[in-house]
Amino acid sequence: MKKSLKISEAAFKMEGKMPLVQAIPLGLQHVLAMFVGNLTPLLIITGACGLAGGEFADLQLSLLQNAMLIAGIVTLVQLFGIGPIGGKVPIIMGTSSGFIGVFNSVAATMGGGVLAYGAIMGASIIGGLMETVLGFFLKPLRKFFPSVVTGTVVMSIGLSLISVGINSFGGGNKAEDFGSMENLLLAVFVLAMILFFKHGTKGFLSSSSILFGIICGYIAAIIMGFVLPTTGVNADGVEYTKAWVLNWDKVASASWFEIPKLMPVKPVFDMRAILPVLIMFVVTAVETVGDISGVMEGGLGREATDKELAGGVMCDGLGSSFAALFGVLPNTSFSQNVGLVAMTKVVNRFALATGAVFLILCGLCPKLAALVSIMPQSVLGGAAVMMFSSIVFSGISLITKTELNARNLSVVSVALGVGYGMGANPDILAHAPQLVQLVFGGSGIVPAAMVAILLNIILPKEGKE
Repeated sequence: MKKSLKISEAAFKMEGKMPLVQAIPLGLQHVLAMFVGNLTPLLIITGACGLAGGEFADLQLSLLQNAMLIAGIVTLVQLFGIGPIGGKVPIIMGTSSGFIGVFNSVAATMGGGVLAYGAIMGASIIGGLMETVLGFFLKPLRKFFPSVVTGTVVMSIGLSLISVGINSFGGGNKAEDFGSMENLLLAVFVLAMILFFKHGTKGFLSSSSILFGIICGYIAAIIMGFVLPTTGVNADGVEYTKAWVLNWDKVASASWFEIPKLMPVKPVFDMRAILPVLIMFVVTAVETVGDISGVMEGGLGREATDKELAGGVMCDGLGSSFAALFGVLPNTSFSQNVGLVAMTKVVNRFALATGAVFLILCGLCPKLAALVSIMPQSVLGGAAVMMFSSIVFSGISLITKTELNARNLSVVSVALGVGYGMGANPDILAHAPQLVQLVFGGSGIVPAAMVAILLNIILPKEGKE
């Protein structure tokens, strides 16, 4: 029995084949960590375009199905590469939430509807191709991304995700019972189970702590459904279903197999959408450099190579253009999974590929996707708060690879203080031009990255630097 629970040494190396019975759960926990985040941007943007129900209900379901399929395919390209495309790094790809602010603005400017969504797809195709070209020239641009800059970007990624994790911890801030004792206790239980498996067991059980913690959360939610009231009444006297309740009807009504549709929405090329989206693709390239740097530092304790960074950025771009052909929002590196790698140290590409294959199966089998999609937010939150904090630690590790002299301290301090602070409190940009609000007000990652890059160029180097 002990032998079967001992994790293969290959799990902690990118190359090498490990037993399938161990690879599957290690890959599956990556899918569980990003599944909701992969679908949420589509739900938000289809809602902003007025495609969330009525005559467009089937279209939205088709787009959600495609989102899972594309995430799996692009992840495989990132893991194993096709020529220069793909960094061959342990990164999971998924629908980017960084574009939500820009796409919301495009939807409002163009009056919503299928036309606006088509314009978003057209802009994504062009923006993705531009990022692919940028990836080809990343090597000469590498001097602008020393460890003090990428470390600051990685830290800002982690800091921005902590609030996302704690929102899930309470049941999801849109839930009627957000912050209820049931949600909080369920999240704490999941976190306690993860800590138990991580530090109270060894080998395979320890490395799969996130997966087993989430499974325990499902079981706890099932038991809670038998012993606690599943509905509540809000302040207006309207009855609602509590956020921790598992919606098995969704699983029962989902079909077993369905072929994804190519171009469910016809791309439209409109400059009102293209210009702001192009800027966001440049920012996404910087964020991807930070993600890859974070995953290599957190998982392998080394900096990413020029080839890994360039291939990763090209995969980001080409994957986003490919996604748009299936009506899916841009696919980029998923920061949530960077934290999972940093926490478990599992970097085996074969293990992560099993997760990618599971995503593809979810895209072909809606019933399987529905089973994962009913996960209560508080269950996800119990795992997320620990994973996202691990990203911050990876950023610190990157920053401390160079001497913390006065210059480097200034880069980090100003980038996090002014840059991240500005993005985390977007109201400060209320009177700035709309383009500035779109680019810098949606996330603390973008302004922190820009400030860090700018200061690294401007500030004179000290001594041995």
